[in-house]
Amino acid sequence: MLPFLLLGTRDEDAAADNEYDAFLAFTGLPASLLHRVRLERRALGAVDLDDYSGILLGGGPFNASDPEATKSPVQRRVEAELRLLLDEVVARDVPFLGACYGIGVLGTHQGATVDRTYAEPIGRVPVTLTPEGRDDPLLADLPDRFEAFVGHKEAVRDLPPHAVRLAWSPACPVQAFRVGRNVYATQFHPELDIHGLCTRIEVYKHSGYFEPHEAEALKAMARAGHVLDPPKICSRFVQRYARAGATSAG
Repeated sequence: MLPFLLLGTRDEDAAADNEYDAFLAFTGLPASLLHRVRLERRALGAVDLDDYSGILLGGGPFNASDPEATKSPVQRRVEAELRLLLDEVVARDVPFLGACYGIGVLGTHQGATVDRTYAEPIGRVPVTLTPEGRDDPLLADLPDRFEAFVGHKEAVRDLPPHAVRLAWSPACPVQAFRVGRNVYATQFHPELDIHGLCTRIEVYKHSGYFEPHEAEALKAMARAGHVLDPPKICSRFVQRYARAGATSAG
C-alpha cells in the first residue's frame, strides 16, 4: 500500500508528537505508512503525489487570515508551499483532509472568506451534517449530529459556489466542506480524543486561546463529554483512499 503524508506545523514537540500519534491511532496506519513532515522545521520540497495514497494536514498555531505583515518568515514559507501543493491537489482531485488550520488554508486557496467572525473557544460543540454531508461517502459513518472538539481563532465565513458545505455548528456555519470529489477540510478536529485535547490545553496554555487559569476547567469539560464520532473520519479516509503501489518484476 502506498503511504499517506501528514503535514504538521506545530513547533512544540509534545503537541506535534501527540498529533502524529493520534493520526496513527485513528487511521489505523503503522508509522511506516504515515510519513510526517514538520513544515515549521524544514521546507516541504518536491512532493510526487503519485507516491502517496492521500495527504493529511493537521492544525497548528498559524492563522491563514493573519495580516501578511504580521506573519513570520516561517509562516509565509509554509503557506507558500501549501498553496503550490494545493494547486496540484485540487487540479488532480487528490485525496486530501485538512483539519482546523487546514480548513483555513484550503478555504483561502479556493477563494473562501476566512476571518475571525466565527471563532470558537476550546470546547465541545454539536456538529450537524448538511444534506450533502449526510450523502457524502467520507462522512457515512457519522450520525446526523455529533459532538466534536474545536478551538480556533478563525473560520470560513463564506464558501465559494463550487465548494460543498458538509457540516455546521451553532456558532460556526462551516464545520466541514469538500472541493471536487476527494478534497476535504474540517474546522473541528477529527484526530482529537480526550487525552489529545488535554495535552494541547497544557501545551497552549499561554497562547491566547483561553486564560491560563481556565486550563483545568477545560480539561474537566473534555472528560465530561462523549466525543467519539469524529475519529471515524480518519479511519474512513484511509479505508476509502488507500491504494496499492506498483509492484516490481521479480
